[in-house]
Amino acid sequence: MAFGRAHGPELGTVVAGVDGSRPAERAVFWAAAEAVRRDGTLHLVHGADTDSRMSYASVYAIERIRRAGRELLEEAAAKVAARHPGLHVSTELSPHEPVAGLHAAAADSDTIVVGSRGLGGFESLMLGSVGLKVAAGAKAPVVVVRGDEDTAGAGVVLAAIRDEHDVECARHAASEAELRRSSLRLLHVWNVLESVGESVTVLDDADEGVQVHVRRVTSVAHRIRDEFPALRVHVDTERSSSVAGALVEASRHADMVVMGGRRTPGYFGPTLGRATHSLLHHSHCPVELIPRHGRHDDEDQGW
Repeated sequence: MAFGRAHGPELGTVVAGVDGSRPAERAVFWAAAEAVRRDGTLHLVHGADTDSRMSYASVYAIERIRRAGRELLEEAAAKVAARHPGLHVSTELSPHEPVAGLHAAAADSDTIVVGSRGLGGFESLMLGSVGLKVAAGAKAPVVVVRGDEDTAGAGVVLAAIRDEHDVECARHAASEAELRRSSLRLLHVWNVLESVGESVTVLDDADEGVQVHVRRVTSVAHRIRDEFPALRVHVDTERSSSVAGALVEASRHADMVVMGGRRTPGYFGPTLGRATHSLLHHSHCPVELIPRHGRHDDEDQGW
């Protein structure tokens, strides 16, 4: 079921992946708390990958895989029920591999939640391959649950604003801030080294160069304040030699970071920019990626 709101984007069902790992379990608990905040539904999905095994695995082996998957889902649902007795929880044993299973289970208005690392992969990787592929290819918003679960809440939702096209990203962040009764921080970071190479006028008139970046975030702030009049909105701009580094540092003081992710039909290239990729690997709190659509997505601008 979808949870409608008086303003802001529709926040639908929360879809969480289950694989038996500790990071996935933590993601399920985060997703459950998010579903409670939305007064909505938590949908648990386990990608059993039985479709690809049909050609070589026996019927008995396939059934064992299905049984193990159902047990994982039942165990996860029971743990959620113990924490949130009133929450409606549904489960799905998907025949697809985990990435395809999660993508298929989520409508565009839903939110997919994954852990920072699953059962596979190497310990040296900060984000597992499943989480990275889910984030890179999803048409729905995706949350990668990172950070220390014992950290006290900062009372801030951080929205990383690239330009005026990130209004939809800011709307999602504002809705999340409302749900948490938190403030919203809109942060625009630009790379001073790249700015020097853009135009000589930036060097000739530094104040005007700064104002260009200030206008990018304030235009978004004006629209958010109009749509969310009761929300506390703070606007910040930063110059840094590393956009990724500045965003990772800012994540230390937030409960959640929301940023736009590039999704362009027909675009042949990485779907996650450098800063987005780094944030997913190193953020100190959960990161939500909101799909960006339209011609402006062809420009990565270092994000």
